[in-house]
Amino acid sequence: MTSGLYPGPLLALLCLLHSSEESCPSMCLCTSDTVSCSSSGLSKIPLSLPSFSATLDLSHNHLSWLGPGSFNTMPRLENLQMSHNQLNALGQGVFHNASGLRYLDLSSNKLQVVEQHYFHGLWRLEELLLFNNKITQVEAGTLGGLSSLKKAYFSLNQITHFPFFSIQDHSHPFLTMLDLSSNRMSRLPWEDVKALPGLVQRGLYLHNNSLICDCSMYSVFWHWDLRGYDSLKDFTDEHTCSLYGDPRASIRFLRHTRFFQNCTVEKAVSLPVTVLLSRVLVSEGETVRLDCQTSLSSTDLSFTWLSPSKGYITQASINDTLISLFPNGTLEIQEVKVNDSGLYVCTAVDFKQGLNATREVNVTVLQPVAESFNTGYTTLLGCVVTMVLILMYLYLTPCRCSCCKQPKPPVIPIATYDPNTLSSVFSPSLRDHPKIQTNRHVAFMEPMVGEVGTEWTPES
Repeated sequence: MTSGLYPGPLLALLCLLHSSEESCPSMCLCTSDTVSCSSSGLSKIPLSLPSFSATLDLSHNHLSWLGPGSFNTMPRLENLQMSHNQLNALGQGVFHNASGLRYLDLSSNKLQVVEQHYFHGLWRLEELLLFNNKITQVEAGTLGGLSSLKKAYFSLNQITHFPFFSIQDHSHPFLTMLDLSSNRMSRLPWEDVKALPGLVQRGLYLHNNSLICDCSMYSVFWHWDLRGYDSLKDFTDEHTCSLYGDPRASIRFLRHTRFFQNCTVEKAVSLPVTVLLSRVLVSEGETVRLDCQTSLSSTDLSFTWLSPSKGYITQASINDTLISLFPNGTLEIQEVKVNDSGLYVCTAVDFKQGLNATREVNVTVLQPVAESFNTGYTTLLGCVVTMVLILMYLYLTPCRCSCCKQPKPPVIPIATYDPNTLSSVFSPSLRDHPKIQTNRHVAFMEPMVGEVGTEWTPES
């Protein structure tokens, strides 16, 4: 009965508590699903943050520690930006109840060791930014469980060893970029590097490291260069190694290959479950079919294509009538265009056995050959016809023989005249006196008839 006496105050208290939880901290800016607390001088995360937030910006502050459950009240969080802080460690269960996180930026902090528990539960994470820290060690299980990871940035640190063996086809099927540039790695486990999935090798950046020149190293880079990987083409001069381990004797080994003449690089680099790159040439407007034949023999596979112009293509995501994805993984594109050219990557996943494999196809769409031939042929034919007409005009003019010459028209003598006489000829006084003679001579082209009907000619 007591509870029935005060329904109003209890309801008001509940509303007040709820509104306080959803309120925006005074030092932050809240707009729709975004909360920005950047450059606010924070040394701790605000206690009350809106639960509806999908993006939280805490960059350029003084945060040095993240405790367990720091983001428990934000189940919708997808983008977390914490760059340019003083973070040196993350506590256990920091991202508990934040499994929806897709983008995590921890760059430009003071992290030294990336422990394996840091990112537990973030199975949806796609981009991880850890560049420009003071990282010296990355523990073996750090990237474990990050099955959706696409890009990981570890550049500008002090890493000497990296657990390449922990990245496999079944554990990271979508990883296409691993940036380890500008670190302190001198000797890498090249067998583990060669065992990386094909997509990871294509997007592995190792420039600006203190590598030691040897045949194992050169063999790997030689094959990557042969396949035209952008990670080498874009940073050719930044790939250096030191001769005999002496940093002062550093060479750009992608340009100066004479130091590796005795190395054996004939055998292909081992790619266990990746089908090597193939090429397809097709004319614009035609239909192209790309197969997804891999080393997986299971009949229950899931296929995903990554195209250069349309992104990821799956059975559920197709909204174009010109694109078809068949149950066996074959991708069909009708009426291809020039901008459809590029690298197509198919990923076949066997969920039962926990395996996957990739198939890479480089498609080049050309202008139709017949069209270019017809255009050139028409232009040449037009030039020939024009030349023939010019020659006919110059050399085949009719009646050039002497027997066909026409008589010249008679020459009509023209006498000199005084302009003053014209006024007298056309004056009325002349018509009144037709027989008046004058000493002035006037020449007319045609005879003139007087008023009396007689023909009058000028005096010669």
